Amino acid sequence: MVLCAGLSLAMVFASCGKSSESAYKKAYEKAKSQEAAAAVTQPATPAPSTPATVQPVQTQPATQTVVAPVADKDVRSESVQLVSGTGLKAYSVVVGSFKGQANAEGLQQQLRNNGYDAQIVRKDAVDGAWFRVIATTFDTKDQAISSRDALRATYQGAWLLFKQ
Repeated sequence: MVLCAGLSLAMVFASCGKSSESAYKKAYEKAKSQEAAAAVTQPATPAPSTPATVQPVQTQPATQTVVAPVADKDVRSESVQLVSGTGLKAYSVVVGSFKGQANAEGLQQQLRNNGYDAQIVRKDAVDGAWFRVIATTFDTKDQAISSRDALRATYQGAWLLFKQ
């Protein structure tokens, strides 16, 4: 009887150990499969890159104005203040309009590097100040139109400004 009791007790302990081992193995396999599934759904972390560099000021206009080719209707009349440059004549060709003065200065420098006497004027509006970049300025409308048409090859949104 003692022998049967010992044998029964040995079987109970042996079966308990296997179920614990089996439960641990199942939990381990489940965690591994969840980890593999998470690795598939999450994008790989990019390798560390070199330190960020400072980008130059963008020289594209924040807004572009499309002006109809009709000579009498394509001139805007605005009251502006000279910010940088030698001064405006009656008609000017605007090639960029920015909310930030730094962007306007960047385009002005690019135009000066290309041989233009670029200037910046400030137009106060309801939504804040706009900085207009002027490539050329003339006394006559015909000269300004010719210049604007030539500049549209590079600056598609170029338009005429009549200084009030």
